[in-house]
Parts: sequence; C-alpha cells; structure tokens
Amino acid sequence: MSHLALSGILSTLKFFPMAMLTLGTFSGIVFGAIPGMTASMGIVLFLPFTFKMDPISSIALLIGIFTGGISGGLVSATLLRMPGTPSSVTTCFDAYPMAQKGEPGKALGIGILSSFVGGITTAVALVFIAPPVANLAIKMGNFEYFSLGVFALSIVIALSKGSMVKGLISGGLGLLFAMIGSAPVDMAQRFTFGMNSMAGGFNLLSVLIGIFAISQIISDVASESDFLVPKVDTKNVFPGFSVFVGDGINLVRSTLIGFFIGILPGIGGATANVVAYAEAKARSKTPELFGTGTKSGIIASESSNNATIAGALIPMLTMGIPGDAVTAVLIGGLMIQGLQPGPLLFKANADFVYSVFTSVFLANWIMLAMMIFGIRIFIKTLSIRKTYLLPLIALMCVVGSFALNNRMFDVWSLFFFGVVGYVLEKSSFPLTPIILGFVLESLIETNLRQGLMSSSGSFLPLVSRPVSLLFLLLAAGSIVLPLLRQLYGRRQAFQK
Repeated sequence: MSHLALSGILSTLKFFPMAMLTLGTFSGIVFGAIPGMTASMGIVLFLPFTFKMDPISSIALLIGIFTGGISGGLVSATLLRMPGTPSSVTTCFDAYPMAQKGEPGKALGIGILSSFVGGITTAVALVFIAPPVANLAIKMGNFEYFSLGVFALSIVIALSKGSMVKGLISGGLGLLFAMIGSAPVDMAQRFTFGMNSMAGGFNLLSVLIGIFAISQIISDVASESDFLVPKVDTKNVFPGFSVFVGDGINLVRSTLIGFFIGILPGIGGATANVVAYAEAKARSKTPELFGTGTKSGIIASESSNNATIAGALIPMLTMGIPGDAVTAVLIGGLMIQGLQPGPLLFKANADFVYSVFTSVFLANWIMLAMMIFGIRIFIKTLSIRKTYLLPLIALMCVVGSFALNNRMFDVWSLFFFGVVGYVLEKSSFPLTPIILGFVLESLIETNLRQGLMSSSGSFLPLVSRPVSLLFLLLAAGSIVLPLLRQLYGRRQAFQK
C-alpha cells in the first residue's frame, strides 16, 4: 500500500496535474467570489474539458475548483455582504462589519487563514480516518438526521439578537418560504396559488443573494457615502497566524463540526457554516460581539466551510454516495474516467485515491498563496465609486441567479427576497434565523416523513435510538440554557 500511496503522490506532482490543480483553484476562487457562481457550477462548466485528460489530471482540476470555490465565497461576503456561495453565509455577519470599520484586509486575512487551517487539517485527517468514519456515518438513519436538523434549528435561539420572539418569527418565515412548492416524498403542491413557476419552490442561492446582496444594495444606494468600504491603507493587511491566539478551541471545534457535517450525505456546507457559527457564539464569553465584527465569528465560519470539503469526499470515495451537490458532480467526473467510487476503488485504484488526497492537500496551499496575493487587489476594487460598482454587482447577482436554472422566476425571487431582507433588517429582525429555517426545513421534513413511514407511524425511535436522543437533548439544552442565562442576568441586575 505504501508503494501505491507514493505512486499516487508522485503522479499528482507532475507538471500537467499541478498545472490543472492551479488552474482549477484559481477558477474556483473566481466562481466562488461571484454571487451565484458556485463551485458546483464551476465543476459542471469545466467537466467537458476533462474528457480527454488522464484521471489524475482530471480530478486535480475538479478538486482545485471545489477548494477554490468554497474559499472564494469569502471575498464577496467580506467586502460586499454578499455570500458568494451558501457555505459563506455566516461569514457576512462579522467579516463585513469588520470591513466597514476600515479593516477589510484584516477580515480577509482572518478568513483566508481560517479556511486554510480548516482545509489542510481535514485533508490530513482524510487519509487516516476516511473508511472508519464513513462506516459510522452510514449507520445514521432518518430519525438521526431529523434530530440533527432539530438541533441545528434550535440554535436559532443563540443567533437571535435582542428579542427572542423576533428571532423565532424570522426562523418561522424561513420554514414557511422553504415549504412553498412540491412537498418532499409525495410531491404535493403547497402554497403555489396555482402558479406553475412556484411548483419548484425557491432556490437557496436566490434566497441567500436576495436577502443579503440585494437588500445591501438597497441600503448602499440610500447611504450618503460614495464608496462601499472606507478607503484604507493596503500595506500590512495580513494578520498572521497569531490571530488564532485565544480562539484555538473555536478553531478546532468549528473544523470538527464542518468535517463531521460534511461526511453526512446531503447536509452540505451551508448547514455546517451556520451550526459552527452558532456554536461559537453560544460558547463565547462575549456573545454580544458576534455580528459586530469579531474575529471569532469569521474563524468559525471559514474554518467549518473548508473542513466540509474533505468530509464530503469521504462518503463519495468509500461508498459512492455524494456528500453534497459538488461531490455529486464529481462522481460523474470519475465515471467519465471509467472509475466507480466505492469500496472497490480503494483496492483496484489505490494510487488514484491517494492522488485525490494529495490534490486536496495541495489545493489548500495553492488557495492560500493566491488569496494572500489577491487581498490588495480585492480591496483596490472597492476604490471604485459605488455609482459604477453597484450596477455591476446587481448585474452579477441577476446573472448568477438566472444561471442556476435558466428561469426568470429565480430572478424575480432574488428581488423579492431583497425587499424582504431590507424590511426585516430595518425592523430589527435578525436575518440569520430565516436562512437557518430555509436551509433546514427540507432536511427535517423529509427525514421525519421517511422515518415515520419506516416505523409505521411510531415516534418511539426518536428517543429509543441513542444518536437521535443525543441530538434532541442537545437541542433542548440549546433552548433552555440561554433562557436560564437570561433569567440569571435579570436576577443579578434586579439584586443590584
């Protein structure tokens, strides 16, 4: 096996595979930085070019796009409050406020380093624990996934600023919007009002870009400033690894959350992103700083989303099960090369498997170098007056939204959710819970209905299965502990 591992590593280090890895990473960063142009879209567009490539060069190109795409979402999230990908949604919450304070370079630097640490750590872990962890994940059934979704949704309490009631209302709106269209399992039409265009429901990226990007454009148009981000000195903007001092536990915890959720098929980086951020806030000694430009929020968000990359590859390689939308496309890329993901891949093509591991590891280093080099370029772009920049950004949002499914309904949805996000924010409603509710609704409803079908309508497995019970207890704790902390704070204030 050591001979095959060495062969896979050396094959990846040849000129053409390395050139493809570099091209893929750069292209992924570009796709990730443009709202709506996701990593999966980048892989789909580059897939035809892999037909005549050898398998190792092909996978190097696609892995590069995957890594660069997830990392690139940091750029627009930080500078424009527009998540380039669903996996960078919570990056907006603290990176953008930090940029508005005149520290865009610092915000980008923290995000880049966090992405690198999360990605490189899990890339190493991928080599050693892929098969055993995959076997553990496959044992999770519908009830476990349902309980996981409930736990993630319960974190809406931790994400609610000020009024808990407003946070719950915002989360409820997210659930409601996600229920529009065809129901899971039986495909019944819900809340479509007889409109065929609504049968498919709202696309996640249209919702994200609308709520964060279009609403921000509306706010920027109304502001008196001529520039989106204050002019800053672009010298010495990179903070260095010392930025993790005091946030080591947060970094490790967020990386582990991203890695584990990445392993779970069908969950995706958006959920990992939100859960890691919420956990960081819930465990922080200064939770009130989250959302104002704290480095802890950026670290949690960016380390977790890059950690999902290695996690998502585990079920893909070991069982042939796509961990998310990107790995579903990657499976197609492997099949084009005549390779069938699954247990036999490790026996029949072990050298190829190790070339995948090597590509993931090297892609993170290439991403780090490119992003560091690009920080000043990213910031300089914002020196353009907003009268010129905002129309271009709006155009990119429209193109990105339309390109998802080639339908105008997604564009109208974009503007609708832009107005919704603007109104909610002006009314002091938190935006995070609405996104959390929208992302998790399908996971919760689908697995509950499928679980009840398998148990003949019995809810008993929810508490009789240990993993499901554990998630439900964690959900209860996420709700009860903040309430107790709030009551204790009021009691202390009353006694004073």
